[in-house]
Amino acid sequence: MERYRGRVAVITGVSSGIGEALVRALVQAGVRVAGCARSSEKLQTLKQSLGTDQARFLAVTCDLAQEDQVRAFFSQVVAEWGSVDILINNAGLAFNSSLLDGTVEEWRTMANINIVALCFCTQLAVQTMQETGVTDGYIIHINSESGHMHPVPSKFHFYSATKHAVRALTESMRLELSKTLPSARISSVSPGLVETQFLAKMSGRPEQQLNVFTRMKALQVEDVVETVVHLLETPLHVQIHDVLLRPTAQTS
Repeated sequence: MERYRGRVAVITGVSSGIGEALVRALVQAGVRVAGCARSSEKLQTLKQSLGTDQARFLAVTCDLAQEDQVRAFFSQVVAEWGSVDILINNAGLAFNSSLLDGTVEEWRTMANINIVALCFCTQLAVQTMQETGVTDGYIIHINSESGHMHPVPSKFHFYSATKHAVRALTESMRLELSKTLPSARISSVSPGLVETQFLAKMSGRPEQQLNVFTRMKALQVEDVVETVVHLLETPLHVQIHDVLLRPTAQTS
């Protein structure tokens, strides 16, 4: 991580889970981190918990579905810290509905956050890298195992489609970056089951521990964070395009 010490990372969806853990790891490694989420209260709680390192964390309340808020977020990062060296598109969501009983509003919300916001943040980050002369920028998408398969539970089918889109977009972005920022790199990290509140929020039961985590040892957020840190530590000539990681006991 020495290459990025003192430099700037933008991370979306940092109020909990993988995003929050990424903030803590990168700040501890000496990276200045700008993180966004919709909950200003959770952002401030995270900032205060960083103690003496909180000066390296810029907390910005932002709804990624709102174009003007996303633009303002990146403008604030550049105004305060001058550039963007790393972008980690972590934000994502799902609803507890299948293709045959889901709503148009749910589909649009998932598409807006999981696909459109990811593309828009990437576009703004690349533009900033070009304008500020960053030649070794890194873009990382936190994707999902669902982007590599068709999950059996029908409640995941539209979500899975958005993650298949992210997988396709990663390759398309790599091709475009090879012409606009040849030294920049892009990777997709696709975890299987991770022990976070994601499934509980999706099912509408955030107060309950889901039984799935008692049946097998799931991935921990630290496992995903370590994978991201490994990517950032690889030599500039190494392009790790897609990482798929699952719990050892996961059979799907």
